[in-house]
Amino acid sequence: MRLDYIKNTNEYGDDMIRLYEFSLLESIKFKQFVQDFLDSGENQINLSKADFIEPRNCTLVFCISEEDEGIVSTDGINFSCNLTRSAYLRMITLLEPFCKRETSGYQFLYDIDSPTDFLFSPAGSW
Repeated sequence: MRLDYIKNTNEYGDDMIRLYEFSLLESIKFKQFVQDFLDSGENQINLSKADFIEPRNCTLVFCISEEDEGIVSTDGINFSCNLTRSAYLRMITLLEPFCKRETSGYQFLYDIDSPTDFLFSPAGSW
């Protein structure tokens, strides 16, 4: 599973963090990673701690926040995903179809008016 940042993905100038090139097994591992984060009681976790994620041109830290802000960055390299616990639980639900069978589909992992989208796509496309 690879993690990268893509700038200006559409005509509105939106950016994207993308998790891609993964198998069914890695989908299951990622879903469990998110669940374990929520169960841990910690307020943040760096995705680079997961041995199955290869960061390419950015880092991403999941953070529990009071409001759903989405993914933010001050430097275009280090990103934080600031969501409420309930938004991370919705994310787990969105990951479920990828954990049942191999697919070429994709899913945006939150629906927030934010300049940075979060794409989960085995093929890397959308």
